Amino acid sequence: MTLTPDPATDSQANYDYRSDDVEQPSLVTALEARIAGEVRGDGYSRQLYATDASIYEMTPIAVVFPKSTDDVAAVVTYCADHEIPVLPRGGGTSLAGQTVNEAVVLDFTKHMDGVLEVDPEGRRASVQSGIYLGSLNEALAPHDLKFAPDPAWGDKSALGGAIGNNSTGAHSLQYGKTDAYVESVEVVLADGTVTTFGEVTLEDLPELAEGDDLEAAIYAEVARILEEQGDLIEAQYPDLKRNVSGYNLDWLVEDATGAERGIGEPDADGGTINLAKLLCGSEGTLAIVTEATVGLEPVPAEKSMVLLAYESVLEAMDDVEPIVEHDPAALEVIDDVMIDLARDTAEFAPTTELLPDGTAAVLIVEFYAEDVAEGKQKVANLVADRCPTVDTEQAPVAKEERTVTGADVFAFDAVEAYDDAERAKIWKLRKSGLPILLSRTTDEKHVAFIEDTGIPPENLRAFVADFQEILKDHDTYASFYAHAGPGVLHIRPLVNTKTEVGLDDMESIADDVTDLVVEYDGSVSGEHGDGRARTQWNRKLYGEPLWETFQELKTAFDPDWLLNPGQVVFRDDDPTDMTENHRFGPDYAFDAGFDPVLEWDEDNGFQGMAELCHGCGGCRGDQSTTGGVMCPTFRASHEEILSTRGRANALRGAMSGELDPETQFDDEFVEEVLDLCIGCKGCKHDCPSGVDMAKLKAEVVHEYHGRNGISLRDRVFANFDRLAALGSATAPVSNWLSALPGTDLLAEKALGISAERDLPEFQRRTFAKRTADHVPAVRESEAARRALLLPDVYTNHEYPEAGEAALAVLEAAGVHVQVATPRDVGRPAFSKGMLDVAGEKARGTVDGLTPYVENGWDVILLEPSDAVMVQSDYRDLLAGDDVDAVADSTYGICEYLDRFDLDAEIDFDVPDDHLVYHGHCHQKAHAKDHHAVGVLRRAGYRVDPLDSSCCGMAGSFGYEAEHYSMSKAIADVLYDQVSASDGDRVVTPGASCRTQLGDRPGASEEPPTPIEVLADALEEQP
Repeated sequence: MTLTPDPATDSQANYDYRSDDVEQPSLVTALEARIAGEVRGDGYSRQLYATDASIYEMTPIAVVFPKSTDDVAAVVTYCADHEIPVLPRGGGTSLAGQTVNEAVVLDFTKHMDGVLEVDPEGRRASVQSGIYLGSLNEALAPHDLKFAPDPAWGDKSALGGAIGNNSTGAHSLQYGKTDAYVESVEVVLADGTVTTFGEVTLEDLPELAEGDDLEAAIYAEVARILEEQGDLIEAQYPDLKRNVSGYNLDWLVEDATGAERGIGEPDADGGTINLAKLLCGSEGTLAIVTEATVGLEPVPAEKSMVLLAYESVLEAMDDVEPIVEHDPAALEVIDDVMIDLARDTAEFAPTTELLPDGTAAVLIVEFYAEDVAEGKQKVANLVADRCPTVDTEQAPVAKEERTVTGADVFAFDAVEAYDDAERAKIWKLRKSGLPILLSRTTDEKHVAFIEDTGIPPENLRAFVADFQEILKDHDTYASFYAHAGPGVLHIRPLVNTKTEVGLDDMESIADDVTDLVVEYDGSVSGEHGDGRARTQWNRKLYGEPLWETFQELKTAFDPDWLLNPGQVVFRDDDPTDMTENHRFGPDYAFDAGFDPVLEWDEDNGFQGMAELCHGCGGCRGDQSTTGGVMCPTFRASHEEILSTRGRANALRGAMSGELDPETQFDDEFVEEVLDLCIGCKGCKHDCPSGVDMAKLKAEVVHEYHGRNGISLRDRVFANFDRLAALGSATAPVSNWLSALPGTDLLAEKALGISAERDLPEFQRRTFAKRTADHVPAVRESEAARRALLLPDVYTNHEYPEAGEAALAVLEAAGVHVQVATPRDVGRPAFSKGMLDVAGEKARGTVDGLTPYVENGWDVILLEPSDAVMVQSDYRDLLAGDDVDAVADSTYGICEYLDRFDLDAEIDFDVPDDHLVYHGHCHQKAHAKDHHAVGVLRRAGYRVDPLDSSCCGMAGSFGYEAEHYSMSKAIADVLYDQVSASDGDRVVTPGASCRTQLGDRPGASEEPPTPIEVLADALEEQP
C-alpha cells in the first residue's frame, strides 16, 4: 500500500535528511532507485513505526521493506554516505524502546522471513532474520526440533529481534538465552559491507585484525578488549543466567577462555571466539543481521507441573533457590496483587479457583521428562521436599537418592498437573499478568521501565522486600510475577507519565532500583534489554571503565554512530534520557474532534480506548502459528497499517496532533486505515489490552458520515432488510434478473458490488410464511423453557432451512417455542457506522422483546453476528435496564442448547461424519464459539474446531468491489486450514461464513449450519 505523502508533515521523507544539502534527491526517491524492496516516507507509514511495545515514540525518517541482503547493504551504504541513522526492526515487540528511533527503519518481517535450510541431524537451521519464531518452530515441528528460547510473544517476534535482544523465555533454566544457539550470522556492517561472523580461533585473530577496512578494525578492537580488559569483565559482570544489559562481553571472554557459560559445556581448548554471539543483545547498534544459523533442541517428550501455594510472596521468594536445585525447566511466580486482579476479571477468575484457600503467592514449576512416570517422579520429589504435608500421585524416592536442600519448608499446599488441559489452566493463570496490567485506560498505567531486573535467586527475598519499600516511598505499587527461577521478575509500577511529577517518580524509582541491583549483584535487565528505558543505567551497573569500553566497541563497529544510536550505550555529548520521547508525556494532548455517540464505560471513555493500544504486536501474528481471530487483514497482507496496532496508532496519532488533527475524517484515512477493518471483533478478545477497534471504527465512521454524507451503497447495505423483502416478494423473478448476463457488471458500476460475487438468492416462501401457522409442539406448561425464536433477515429471506432446523431441535429438546416477527436488529447499519439507524432498529427490537423478557421468555437468534449485536452492541448503543434485560436473555441457538443442557434429552442418530467446524468471529470474540462444538460432540459427531480467524466475507465487505481481493486473501488462510484438517465435512454457523466457504476450491455447495446438522440427526423428526 502506498499512501500519498503530505508535504506539510512529510518534509523529512520528501527531502534529504541533511537539510543543508538541497541538491540531493529525496531520500525515498534515492533509496527506491537502489533496491528491489519498498520504501515509504508518507506520514501514515512513519507514524506506524514511531512506536513499539514500549512507552516511547520517535518518528522515523522513512520505512524500508528490504527483499534481500543486497537491499539492506544498499540502504546502509547510502545512509552511511549521507550520515543518516538506520534501525533494523522485526516485529516491533520491544518493551524498552529498542525499535523506535529517528532513523530509516528496516522492517524485515514482510519479505526477509524465509527458512533457508534445516539440518535435522546436525540440529541447526539457517533462516532469514525476519522470520517469526513461531513460524520457525512450525517448520521444525516435523523433525521434533525447536528453536529453544521462548519469549512470551515468540509467535509475533522475529529471529533478528531475538538476536538483537538476546531473548529467552519461561524455560531459560533449561535452555538459556539466544546467544547459546546462534552459531553464525550474515551481517551488513555500518559502511554497507556484507560479511559473516562465526567461530574463529584466537590464533587467527591477529590476521583478521590486519588491514584498514571496517571488519579488520572490529577484530582489532575485540582483540584489544580481550587482552586489556578480560579480567575486568569477569569481575564486573553479574554471575547470572539472565543478563541482557550492556554488550555481551562476558560471553566473548568466556568463549576465549573456555570458561563455564551457565549452560552446556565449555570449549575444550578455550581458543575460539564468535562475534555472532557478541551481537546478541546489541539491539542493532553494532551490525545488522540479515541471516543466521542457529542450533536447535529436541521437543521434550513429556511435561509435568506443580503449583506450590504460599502465604506471602516473600516466603515464595525464599523457596526459589531450593526448588532450582531440583532442575526444573521453568519456575514462575505470581504474587497476591496479580492473583487479586485476576479474581476480578471475567476471563481469569475461573482459573483462580484452582488456588488453595489462603494463597497469597504461587510458584509454578514445570519439569521436562522422557516419559509420564519420570515427570510424576520429579513432581513427587519436589513436593516431598518443599511441601511434605501433601500426598502426591506417586511416592517420592528415598531421600538419599534425591535432591533435598534442607531449607525450611514454606509451601503449604500443592496442585499437580500432568495432562495438557491441566497444565494449560495453570499457564493461563501465569499469563494473566500482561493482559490484566495492560487493560487500564486511566492516565496512570503499569509502565515498563524497570520491569525485568535479574537477581541471583539467593537474594530474591531481600531484593523484593527492598523494592516494595521503594514503591511505598513513591506512593505507588506493582505486581511481582514472572521468571523467578533465573531471578527475573516483571515489576511494573503504576505511574502517570503525562505529568512531570510522574516522570520524576519514574526516574527516581529506576535510580533507586539500580542501586538495589548493584547491591544484590544483579542486572537492570534480565530479559527485555536496554533500549531507551535502561541504557542510562548501564554506566552505574558496570562502572566507568566498562562504560568507556562499550563506547569504544560501538565506535569500532560503527564509527559514525549511525546504527540505532542511543541504545545500550551513548555518546557523552548526546545522552539517552529515559524520561524523553514518551508516547504519553507532559506535552501530550488528545482531541477526538467530535462527541462520541456510543457508551464508553472505560476510564477516560473514548479517549481511554483510543489510547489503550500498548503496541505489543499481538495482532501481527500468522494464522498458522498464532490462532485466534485477530487480526485477519494483517495476516492476509503483512501490512502494519492493517493490524489493530497500526490502526490504533494512526487513529491516536490523528487525535493527538501527531498527524493533521482532521486526518481521521479524510477520505484517504477512512479508506486506507479504517475501511479495511472488517469489524471481526477479534481484537476485543485477543488483544492483551482489549483494544476494541470495531467500536472505535464505528464512532469515527459515523462522524465521517455526518461530515461527508453517506453513499448510496452504504445506505443499501445498511437497510438490506428492505431489499431482501423486495427480493422475496418478487422471487423467483428477482433471482432470474440477478443471474442475467451483464447484471454483475451493472451492479459493480452502479453500486460498487463486485462482479466476482454471485448476488444473493431470495426465497419466496420466507421463514415467516413457512411458520405463519406454527403451533408449538411442546405445551407451555410442560416445557423445559419458553423461547421466542427471532428470525434474522438472512434466515427469513435467504435461508429458511436453518430456521426450520432450529425449530425442530428446540422442540425436540422440550422447549416451548413461538416464532417472532422477523426483524433487522441493526447489525448492517452498525457495521457501516450508521449509528443513528442502528440505534433506531435497536430501540424497536428492545421495545418489542421487553414484554416477553419480563415474563421470563428467552430470545434466540440464529445468525451469530445478530445474536452478538443484541447481547453486546446494544449496550453500547442504548442505555437502560430494559436493554440489559434483553441482552442478558438473548442467546445464539447452540449457545442456548449448551447453556441449559437442553440437548441432553434429545436422541440423535449421528452418521459417521467427521466435521470441520469454522466458528463465527463475533462468537469467538465473545467466547461463545465453544457451544456449538460441545453440542455437536455430545450428539455423537467427531468435530475438528478450527482455530481460525474471520472468513473475510464480513457481511457486505466481501461483496464490495474494492474489498474483494482482500476478502479472498483472508479466505485463503481459512481455506488452507480446512484443507489441513482431518475432517471431511465443513460446518459453519454464519451467513458470511457459508458464502465464503461455498466459494472454496472444490466445494460443491455452501456448508450447512450446526443446527441443520443436529436436526438431520434427530431420531424422531417432529
